[in-house]
Amino acid sequence: MSSATTPNTKELNNHVDDEQPTTRRIRHLSLHLNPPSTHNNQIELGACSSRAKVDVNAGQLSSYLRGKHRDVQERVFAYFNSRPDLQTPIEILKDDYRELCMRQLVGLVREAGIRPLGYVVEDPVKYFAIIEAVGSVDMSLGIKLGVQYSLWGGSVLNLGTKKHRDKYFEGIDNLEYLGCFAMTELHHGSNVQGIQTIATFDPVTDEFIITTPNDGAIKWWIGNAAVHGKFATVFAKLMLPEHDKNALSDMGVHAFIVPIRDLKTHKTLPGVEINDCGHKVGLNGVDNGALRFRDVRIPRENLLNRFGDVSRDGKYTSPLPTINKRFAATLGELVGGRVGLAYSSVGVLKIAATIAIRYSLLRQQFGPPKQPEISILDYQSQQHKLMPMLASTYAFHFATVHLIEKYAQMKKTHDEQLVADVHALSAGLKSYVTSYTAKSLSICREACGGHGYAAVNRFGSLRNDHDIFQTFEGDNTVLLQQVAGDLLKQYQEKFRGGTIAATWSYLRESMNTYLSQPNPVTARWEGEDHLRDPKFQLDAFRYRTSRLLQSAAVRLRKHTKTLGSFGAWNRCLNHLLTLAESHIETVILENFIEAIKRCPDANSRAALKLVCDLYALNLIWSDIGTYRNVDYVAPNKAKAIHKLADYLSFQVKNIAKELVDAFDLPDHVTRAPIGKQSPGEAYAEYTQFVGF
Repeated sequence: MSSATTPNTKELNNHVDDEQPTTRRIRHLSLHLNPPSTHNNQIELGACSSRAKVDVNAGQLSSYLRGKHRDVQERVFAYFNSRPDLQTPIEILKDDYRELCMRQLVGLVREAGIRPLGYVVEDPVKYFAIIEAVGSVDMSLGIKLGVQYSLWGGSVLNLGTKKHRDKYFEGIDNLEYLGCFAMTELHHGSNVQGIQTIATFDPVTDEFIITTPNDGAIKWWIGNAAVHGKFATVFAKLMLPEHDKNALSDMGVHAFIVPIRDLKTHKTLPGVEINDCGHKVGLNGVDNGALRFRDVRIPRENLLNRFGDVSRDGKYTSPLPTINKRFAATLGELVGGRVGLAYSSVGVLKIAATIAIRYSLLRQQFGPPKQPEISILDYQSQQHKLMPMLASTYAFHFATVHLIEKYAQMKKTHDEQLVADVHALSAGLKSYVTSYTAKSLSICREACGGHGYAAVNRFGSLRNDHDIFQTFEGDNTVLLQQVAGDLLKQYQEKFRGGTIAATWSYLRESMNTYLSQPNPVTARWEGEDHLRDPKFQLDAFRYRTSRLLQSAAVRLRKHTKTLGSFGAWNRCLNHLLTLAESHIETVILENFIEAIKRCPDANSRAALKLVCDLYALNLIWSDIGTYRNVDYVAPNKAKAIHKLADYLSFQVKNIAKELVDAFDLPDHVTRAPIGKQSPGEAYAEYTQFVGF
């Protein structure tokens, strides 16, 4: 029975008293198999099964997307558009690129008047808006700015105290004190607690002695170190002499300000050895270097002492009782870099999607016999490559906006639960978004054929520059394991009656529901209204995550008995990574749905709902085997999901131009001839570039 012939609920209820039991059962079964269309009170869209093209105004949608800090981004774009001498050429040598990148940063700060450091703590949302805009101009510049202000400046502000802020703030902000963030070592990256650099307190001279004890402890991949840096925040194990004993006590990893070059002559200081990490796959505007310290002495006051201090007589004090708590607090204050990477990665994806989709609308190949050629975006295969990607770009935008707003709230309140929530959410989104963007850059290149391979059209540089986003600020596989670990802790809290963090709230609300057997009736519902209902979509995402979580917990308990906790974790590792990804997808969908509710413009809301439906149903279809294996989705429903996802790709294609125009990226920012806003200019600029 089709939905068009489903009995009207009100009419049937009027005759309920006259029905025989058999007739009544048939009526109820009919309603289960063909649920009546329901109006969604949460998202006012009208009939979601409408086949008409959605009418969307790119300007109105852009205003909603770009938010309140659009003006500072426009200042960044306008400055570099007015300075063609500061625009990065297609071909440039490493050393020249580094000097250009430095001039770009100096110009931005001293000429354009963009002073980011104050925003790092006071207005992080504005700071991340600056980072996104600067990274859109040149990714090396975005990273160099981030090293100076997020990492070097952020470590001083977040790990130090008032004396450090008073001494260093102005010099960091105006670029007099260019600095580095020296955490990673040759032998240790993700395992920060395993670093080997030592800072030993000398009570006689009231100094710390910074030492690199072996080659494995050389600080490696340190941005700004090879050429420009004058200071470094050096992470090292704090060693204190024990009284009346010829021994040292390890107080754990702490951060120290270490001058590495003379402020006047720029010569390397005694005891400091600096070497160049050389040419990289990408980001060659950033001068990464390696640092070795040979008993470099620094004043005791150079210890960034917010979470631990040493007195003149060598006594250690801390507001936190253990090494692990101090270490967690230290890394928690540095999570802003991870937040910024997730947000910036979405900015890269916006550029790539804009170029690929505009070209796909422009490029015409083949067509019906004796008919004009058609746009390559009219081909279903091209839609399949690019439309779910466009939907994901929008989904990631709203999720990372939520993240930076939550981070800003954390910086104001210092609420412990919020700190834990931001730490887990930033780990998951940074990992998921940067991995997706890295894959998408290759897809965009391929979708643009041979012209996508031309360096001038940017996919190569975007791909190479962005690739490391998957590694720095936390390797993506390691970060997903952190998310899985947090989920398992929340799972335990659920059954102990404890408090569950906001990010995992659906575990508290309906874990038991999701772990129950699927309803065999709803598993068959296939109407478009039902499939496009946010409740169905969220329930499906949450069901999958809950199942993965419950089965992971069972497997870990089983294997721990024979393999121990470490061996059991490794045995279940792929399962745990899938669990983490599933949870992050759920969080992303939740935030997309909430963003649609908040959108004030009805047409923009309708467009976003269409995009959100594609995002959700495409992901459900991509893992349809999981849903089929547990009978959450019957075969007929699986087929309907596939069919509707394809149709939604077609519908999104019809407004793809407006959707990428809403990103509001001017041609001097995208800088790709095949991605010009005006189709008539694309081939003309391209031919001029090669000399015609």
